[in-house]
Amino acid sequence: MKTLILGGVRSGKSRLAERLARESGLEVVYIATAVAGDEEMRRRIDAHRRRRPAHWTTVEEPVRLAGALSAYARHDRCLLVECLTLWLSNLLCDAGAETLPRERDALLAALPGLAGQVIFVSNEVGLGVIPAAFLSRRYCDEAGALHQRLAALCDRVILTVAGLPWALKGAAP
Repeated sequence: MKTLILGGVRSGKSRLAERLARESGLEVVYIATAVAGDEEMRRRIDAHRRRRPAHWTTVEEPVRLAGALSAYARHDRCLLVECLTLWLSNLLCDAGAETLPRERDALLAALPGLAGQVIFVSNEVGLGVIPAAFLSRRYCDEAGALHQRLAALCDRVILTVAGLPWALKGAAP
């Protein structure tokens, strides 16, 4: 089962993903893409760490997501990726120009063959106004395109709003 969970900031998407991972009954590997670039992000990362069960394995991979997924996927595991939009930010801002298309395409190519369960968490950024700055517009465009391509490959797509899951594809949790 491949699941994509989308939602706005503080929509409940991370808690839903963590619940689904716990309920899978599988060994959980949490793949974190965030980089603690400032104090506020450090606090967010710490809050996520405190909320996770101690027996979950955490893998920090801000760029080479497809490689981490391929390395850790097994039929008896649930991989939880938190989060795709932070990963996309890393690719847009901190990596070379060729890195984004290479890593995005590697992720999309790897996903269908991954064993076990995979849960992706990502921010839906396309529901608001069009940003004025070029980089922000490109970010929204890249996120929207990535979400569409992942949604086509995933068995289940869920939009969270106010902590409530709305099944867009597949069965509701």
